Amino acid sequence: MLPEPVLQQAAAEMLDWHGSGMSVMEMSHRGKEFIAIHAQAEADLRELLSIPKNYKVLFLQGGAAAQFAVVPLNLLRGKDRADYALTGYWSKRAIAEARRYCKVNIAASSEDGKFSYAPAQDKWKLDPGAAYVHMTSNETIDGVEFHWVPETGDVPLVADASSHILSRPLDVGRFGLIYAGAQKNIGPAGLTIVIVREDLTGQADPHTPSVFDYKVQAEADSMTNTPATYAIYIAGLVFQWLKQLGGLARMEELNVAKAKLLYDYFDQTEFYYSPVAKSDRSRMNVPFRLRNDKLDTEFLKQAESAGLTQLKGHRAVGGMRASIYNAMPLSGVQALLDFMRQFERKHG
Repeated sequence: MLPEPVLQQAAAEMLDWHGSGMSVMEMSHRGKEFIAIHAQAEADLRELLSIPKNYKVLFLQGGAAAQFAVVPLNLLRGKDRADYALTGYWSKRAIAEARRYCKVNIAASSEDGKFSYAPAQDKWKLDPGAAYVHMTSNETIDGVEFHWVPETGDVPLVADASSHILSRPLDVGRFGLIYAGAQKNIGPAGLTIVIVREDLTGQADPHTPSVFDYKVQAEADSMTNTPATYAIYIAGLVFQWLKQLGGLARMEELNVAKAKLLYDYFDQTEFYYSPVAKSDRSRMNVPFRLRNDKLDTEFLKQAESAGLTQLKGHRAVGGMRASIYNAMPLSGVQALLDFMRQFERKHG
């Protein structure tokens, strides 16, 4: 979901942005109007995340999946290996792509538990010669979230934070690089945010396309090629909405309250259950199952009739999944909970 105030403002400005006579979609990315939109969006993101001055903020394209390749192209810096944590579907995808460019050491894995937990720090086996350590800090499909930051010593830590960025405060200085597709908590699909420590740029593989070279893009203010202008504009409105809400500390309070409603219910019912370890449950993506999976089809059918859509779990894992990103109101979660209780009374 996108915040309703953001959609309302975008609708009001659709035909004429601030008296310019143009829609944002019609603007030149080199014109003063869009340059102002872009600059404000970056400034607001820096404020929200307290991004240190020695980090570059890039607005790129290609989705987080492109970063699976772009990260090793930029961060190997002459080395031939990197550490990866294997914690679910998306980290597995990142690992497969990285193996095209370097040797991958699986530094930590939860595959033995069907990706139902985040490996504890004492289980990590880091390679001191690795170029970087990569983690997927929230696995959307498996519903596992890191609520702590791994210690990686002098080796830069890289996080795919696509599905929980801006859902809570984040200590950017603990990471060498953070990347995130925008389509969960930031804006429409088509925009990817990269936050990279400046000293990690400028040593990309010689075969790296210029549009994927962090230093080239940083020097061009993310405009080596035409950026995703409208997506950046919407992202900027979301950043302003978050600031008006009270920032990321307030957003975290709201997200904790929403997730707690569902998880508390799962912990007291015998009809549904959560497959994820309690300490590692995602606040954004809540997978759950019916103990009698023969009722799955009927559950989804009745849920859709009640206006509760897209609850079917990913085909890779099955079951159900409720994604409750920032803009999902508490009332939406309560509506799901009310339906689940009603379904349990009828079929339990």
